[in-house]
Amino acid sequence: MKILVIGSGGREHALCWKLAQSPLCTEVLCAPGNAGTARVGRNVDIPANNIAGLADFAQEQNIDLTVVGPDDTLAAGVVDEFEGRGLRIFGPNRAAAKLESSKTFAKEFMRRHNIPTAASGEFSDSAEALRFLDNVHYPAVVKADGLALGKGVIIAQDRREAEEAVRSMLEEKRFGDAGSQVLIEEFLVGTECSIHAIYDATSYLAFPAARDHKRAHDGDEGPNTGGMGTLSPPPDVDATTMELIHETVLRPFLRGIQKDGIAFRGMLFPGIMLTGDGPKVLEFNCRFGDPETQVLLPRLKSDLVDMLLAATDNRLAEHTPEWNSRAAVCIVMASGGYPGDYAKGLPISGLDDAQLVFHAGTRGEDGMVVTAGGRVLGVVGMGADLATARAEAYE
Repeated sequence: MKILVIGSGGREHALCWKLAQSPLCTEVLCAPGNAGTARVGRNVDIPANNIAGLADFAQEQNIDLTVVGPDDTLAAGVVDEFEGRGLRIFGPNRAAAKLESSKTFAKEFMRRHNIPTAASGEFSDSAEALRFLDNVHYPAVVKADGLALGKGVIIAQDRREAEEAVRSMLEEKRFGDAGSQVLIEEFLVGTECSIHAIYDATSYLAFPAARDHKRAHDGDEGPNTGGMGTLSPPPDVDATTMELIHETVLRPFLRGIQKDGIAFRGMLFPGIMLTGDGPKVLEFNCRFGDPETQVLLPRLKSDLVDMLLAATDNRLAEHTPEWNSRAAVCIVMASGGYPGDYAKGLPISGLDDAQLVFHAGTRGEDGMVVTAGGRVLGVVGMGADLATARAEAYE
């Protein structure tokens, strides 16, 4: 099979790396890819947002399966375009991807199907939102409704900060159309974990839990970012906690999409806060996480291609994936200055000496690999426990 992966980050390199290991796979292509994906397959110079161009390429090249990485590509309807042309693709269609692209839509879904989440109000009028702030307990969370490149969430410590966040989104249009509606949520206290589960129309397969690390610098210091590393499994997510997540989130989600007639076939990745009142969903994501994928796929012993094909054919119930019991830790190497201003085009050395490295912001240039983004590499270590895995990653 010829398999196309859409995207250019560390998640996409990890996907290409795992898919290429399948005996079903004859070639992996990545559009547009990076210097890492070029090492396991062939890069294709088509941007991830050029949906018609991607579909044309898949038809011309007789691609057997396409796997979508980025959220905005799903929200733009890439699955609808491919399926309309009779092309096999893994991911939810535009209507189902709205569970990620609209936080208001997701909140309404969760309320309808009794999936625990933070209490919230949703507003498109700034005057109404500002009145709502008078009765909010602080800190509070102000979120842009749509996709805002991971930057549309503001934790307001007091009413002044909350008002600034509301005005910046609804009046100043800081996030464009993504902020034309805002959610004002209660601030949940607890520890976060990331859960992944592949869904088809009648069943789902859950992955082991993971947890991401958001601070930019070692020692849990520096500004919050889109993810500076991950580990799996989190030490506090035991079998009892996982069963509670199945009971309160994953199974109700399946019943909900069936009841609402949402044709969700793809990866569900809910961010979950483990609170004193039990697990609560922070948000739904409708694709593989980044950098969670970089620790989950090295732990997967089963054939990923076979699992994705089963999801597209509505036969997931036939599968029981096998997982490596070893722990995995991914440490993200970032450009100096990230998440602020940073330089690009800096040479990277030592790649051939490392065990497992997933490229994110890299490109090939004159026979070398150079930096091309803020988050540059995801260095993965594995071991009998998290401490061993982390030590290997740092080494």
